[in-house]
Formats: sequence, structure tokens, C-alpha cells
Amino acid sequence: MDHPFANRLRKNFRHFKKMAARDKLTAFRVYDRDIPGQPFVVDWYDGRVHLLEFPRRRERREGSLDRDGAIAAVSEVLEVPREKIHVKTHAPKSWGQEQYEREGTGSESFVVEEQGLKFWVNLGDYLDTGLFLDHRKTRARVRGEAQGKRFLNLFGYTGSFTVYAASGGAKETTTVDLSNTYLDWARRNLTLNSLWGPQHKLIRDDVVEWLQDEAKSERRYDLVVLDPPSFSASKRMRHSFDVQRDQAKLLGDAVGVLAPGGVLYFSTNYKGFELQPLGLEVDLEELTPRSLPEDIQQKDIHRCWRMVRRPAD
Repeated sequence: MDHPFANRLRKNFRHFKKMAARDKLTAFRVYDRDIPGQPFVVDWYDGRVHLLEFPRRRERREGSLDRDGAIAAVSEVLEVPREKIHVKTHAPKSWGQEQYEREGTGSESFVVEEQGLKFWVNLGDYLDTGLFLDHRKTRARVRGEAQGKRFLNLFGYTGSFTVYAASGGAKETTTVDLSNTYLDWARRNLTLNSLWGPQHKLIRDDVVEWLQDEAKSERRYDLVVLDPPSFSASKRMRHSFDVQRDQAKLLGDAVGVLAPGGVLYFSTNYKGFELQPLGLEVDLEELTPRSLPEDIQQKDIHRCWRMVRRPAD
């Protein structure tokens, strides 16, 4: 197929396969909305493809996206049968009113590898797959700093940061999330890497409320990852959550559970996010865009900061 989208796909796949071999990856991004008018994200998952469409509102009205053509190009260029291409639409949502829900049921889960570790992914049931590819470098940072540390993973999702911390020699880990589904997924990921044990705690709770209580306790952590959703209004939460609106309290409580000299990684994928003056006893460094892997070409996919709590006088 001789088409700009197909040609870019072919070129990128050839290049990023070399990166994947070097970094021991079987999951990586091939195409990231590179060409105007072709707003697709194409992720390779060990012989399967996650094809995510990001239609603009005008394109949705006019029906101008060639979705079938994109699927055909992916199938031909990447040599993947169509039944192994999982296609989803990332439709615009009304901020503060809508959330992304489960997409389907009963899709196959399988294992991918990343930098010497293994993770369960599911390409069919949710908008996300269980492994955020854009945080690969931050996960590696966490593994490199985890030896002997007490690690805390807030909004833990499927526990990939926890797996990295555990593999890096963390003394203990605590993972907090509101979803039993994701906590079970985290446990399966730890088990898959022969890391599961009593030193790893999985806590189902509203992270905001749990963190407020934990900040009042005497328990402190040496290494914390805080990667909240942009917005959440789960029925299991007492109040809605808005990362821009609620950042001061959230970050204050997160720093509050840090031991002196402890490190907090804070990230958000809300593109309009503006970090407010913290007034906290931390040394602050923004890592983006250095935090983004080579295959993630949309440089605004997330913002990430590293905060170090200053020792008490």
C-alpha cells in the first residue's frame, strides 16, 4: 500500500523495532498522530495492535476519517490479521461530566515484556490496556531508586510502578486504588514476576480520603508515585475529583507522607494543567519532556515532576 499513513507506519515500525530490541520491549508505540488528518495512535503489543482513533469534532461531523483505510494499512504494513487489531475511539468528553467506561467484556489477556519485566494487558475490554507506554522511563527511574525503600503507589491502576519498585528491591510497597479489578490486576502482575509476598499491600480505598488519613499518622514513605486521573466522579467516592482544582490539597497530603529526603513523582495527563505555587518544603524538578520515551511523539501526553522533601532543620 502506497499511502502517506502506510509509508509513515512502515518507516516508524522499522525504526522502533530496533529500539524495542535494545530495551527489551514487546509493547511500544508505532504511530502517534504523526500526519495531519490521520489522528490515530498505533501501539504494537507482541503481534497484536491497539489502534486508537482521536477524531476531532469537525471530523466526526463530516465523517472524513478513513478508519477502514487505516485498519487496512495497519494489517498490511505490520502483517497483523484484522482479528488481532483492536480498534477504539477516544471520543471527546465533556469535562467534569463524563468518564470513560468499560468498552467490552471477555477479551483475551496476554503478557508483554518491558525492560526485563512482564505485564498482563487486555486490548479489548477498556479504553486503556493496563500498561501506559508513556511512563516507561519514569518506571525505570522508580526501579533505580527503590532499593531498601518503603514505596507508595497512589491511584495505582494495574500496579506497573509497584512491580518496578519491587523488582528494584523495595523493602515494602503499598498500592492504593478504588478498583478491586485493578488491584487484582496488580497482584497478578506481581505474581507474574515472582514478586508477590506479604511485604506488598494492596488497599482498596478512595485515594484522596486515604491519603488525608495517612498524612495524620506517623507512617512515612521513602518513594511515592502519584499519577491521578484528570477527573473522577465515581459513585464510590464521596466527592468528585478534579486534578487542577484539587492539586494543592492532594500534593500537600502526598508530601505529608514523605519521609525527610523522600522522593515523590507526580504526573498528570491533563493537557491544560498548571502547577500552582506549592509552598511546600520540597525541591522541585520538572522531568518532561525528558520523561517521554522515544516512541511517544506527542510531547504533551503527560507532565511529570520529581519532588524531594527537604530534611527537617
